[in-house]
Amino acid sequence: MIEPIDILISFIKVIMAMMWFLILALYLTWLERKESAVMQDRVGANRANIFGFRIIGIFQPFADAIKMFFKEDFTPKFSHKFLHNLAPFLSFYFVLVTIATIPFAGDIKIGEKVIKLQVLDLNIGILFVLAMLSLSVYGVLLSGWASNSRWTLLGGLRGAAQLVSYEVALGLSLVGLVMVYPSLKFSAIVESQGALLFGFLPKWGIVLQPLGFIVFFLAAMAESERVPFDLPEAESEIVGYFTEYSGLKWGLYMFTDFMKVLIIACLLTTLFFGGYQVPWLAADGFHFPWGGEWLMSNGLVVALQVLIFNLKVFFFCWLQILIRWTYPRFRYDQLMDFGWKLLIPLCLINIAITGIVMSFIK
Repeated sequence: MIEPIDILISFIKVIMAMMWFLILALYLTWLERKESAVMQDRVGANRANIFGFRIIGIFQPFADAIKMFFKEDFTPKFSHKFLHNLAPFLSFYFVLVTIATIPFAGDIKIGEKVIKLQVLDLNIGILFVLAMLSLSVYGVLLSGWASNSRWTLLGGLRGAAQLVSYEVALGLSLVGLVMVYPSLKFSAIVESQGALLFGFLPKWGIVLQPLGFIVFFLAAMAESERVPFDLPEAESEIVGYFTEYSGLKWGLYMFTDFMKVLIIACLLTTLFFGGYQVPWLAADGFHFPWGGEWLMSNGLVVALQVLIFNLKVFFFCWLQILIRWTYPRFRYDQLMDFGWKLLIPLCLINIAITGIVMSFIK
């Protein structure tokens, strides 16, 4: 029987995970504008203020959000109105729920209660995330079709073709990882990465699966539809699937892109860089390879794990934005060739090499 305290704890975890996810995704809009400004020798967004305080523009995301809520929401008369309005919320929802499976830290003890800092510890966590990211393609397809415009339909088909193509490489890139850490649970994979190789080297995914990491990173960036893989939207050259959207619904599509950047950073951190793991940090403190110890309380260990997890996530968010403002976009034929003719063969090679190495080790 589920106790009321367990329901309350679950509710608090859901609220905190959603707040972390949404607020950080909101601030990624500010980070992108600032990072691009630095690269182009500009100041960037800095006009929004509260009582005259600008503080390098950190209030700008909230000003943009308020503006988006009150902008005119125009629905074309010739569109299929219900599906046209539903499409952006589908894309937003399917990306939002993926945060439920990400572990932020180890277990925290409050009295006799042991609480997982993870909303949902699914046995098929990896499959759940891949499935949710795959379902977000319906928001792209519906927006293109329901707008009842031949140009947005082409944009929707272009976006669906890209997402479906790169999902193959995205899933195959994780097969080698699952072979090394025989589990689909995120918590089990992170715990496995806390072990040491040769007594001193962290057993992180990047160490055991470097090729899998490269393929996953590239395929995941293509799934996020950002430069150099932004052919479905590419507003400066072609008509995108959200051309007939405005106001909050257009804002949801833009915001979903930043949520994808964030969830990709979380997945890279969790699967390939140890998640919340810190080298040589156990549940009771540091145990160094040379025999030294630095024991710590459970609360301090968990706080350090949360901090390290966030720093890793921030790094991969910064890296994706850096790539977005560094490289030009592909042509569409180059985009499809890159996925089908390069990434997928690399995935198969990675699986074969992993199997051969594991057979020799055993």
